Amino acid sequence: MADTLAVSGLLTEKDVKKLTRLARGGTVGPTAVYYAGVTAPIISASMSVMVRNTLDHVGASAYWQWFIASLVAAFAGIAWYLIFIRWSYRHRHGRGNETSEPTRIALEGDFLVVNRGGVEIRASWNAVSDVSVSRSHVTIMIDGADPLIIPAAWFGNDKTARKAFIARLNEKTTA
Repeated sequence: MADTLAVSGLLTEKDVKKLTRLARGGTVGPTAVYYAGVTAPIISASMSVMVRNTLDHVGASAYWQWFIASLVAAFAGIAWYLIFIRWSYRHRHGRGNETSEPTRIALEGDFLVVNRGGVEIRASWNAVSDVSVSRSHVTIMIDGADPLIIPAAWFGNDKTARKAFIARLNEKTTA
């Protein structure tokens, strides 16, 4: 079994979205949550002080100063948090040439080899932690690296080639 099995093709936007969901736990990064959580209270407090001082200069009673300042502060904090989180969403899926360069995945003797553009990545078989097969794609999870996805479309209508590829992949990962 020294011969190499390989498949290649272009990832679509839909494929890259699947990869993104596999690689990330959420749509907002931890830095965005941290800054939104830290700055929202500061914005709230600042708005409260500004509104209270303005109402004091206008001559509003202490009750209305604190009541309106509290409402404005609450809404300012909530609005800032929601706006910041929305700005922080990761809208673009994929990196670099994931959708513009064909990806080639080869099952070689001791390695799983991935080529895209001018980059080649080799993973030893013991680094492959999981292989899951669905009707539309094969997912390969690699310890210490992003997951790989092989769309069924890359095999065209050749179901035998897809079955052989999956069989070899499973054989190498369970050995």
